[in-house]
Amino acid sequence: MTDDNPVCARQIATQPDPLAPYRLSQAFHVGNLVITSGQAAINSHGELVGVGDFAAQAQQVFRNLADVLEAGGSSLAQVVKVTIYLTDMSHFPDVVELRRQYFTPPYPADTIVEVRALALPELMIEIEAIAIVGSIPEVAAG
Repeated sequence: MTDDNPVCARQIATQPDPLAPYRLSQAFHVGNLVITSGQAAINSHGELVGVGDFAAQAQQVFRNLADVLEAGGSSLAQVVKVTIYLTDMSHFPDVVELRRQYFTPPYPADTIVEVRALALPELMIEIEAIAIVGSIPEVAAG
């Protein structure tokens, strides 16, 4: 197989970049995809939002996810896969409601994992995503 058309990766970052102090990229645009790092409840000034408040943290996480996807030419409506990390699986019903609130059918493929801790001890939720850039072709139900 020859590689006449190599796929390029372009780093995506919002300004200011709240993840810069952690030495990681917010996302990459690769081909027709945006692949994000885990988004946590950290605002654009690098401050933790919603300590002890799952709903406030989740709102900030989705705000960050939407911002980085937009910076990469995509959106929450174009997300095809998410991985959600929770420090307490009792928030699973909240996650189901968040999916309804932020995504539309066909809902993204999803993996949800309970973890002992996230990067900062106060974090309760983190979400990483893969989204399409451009229009999504009609999806046929299986």
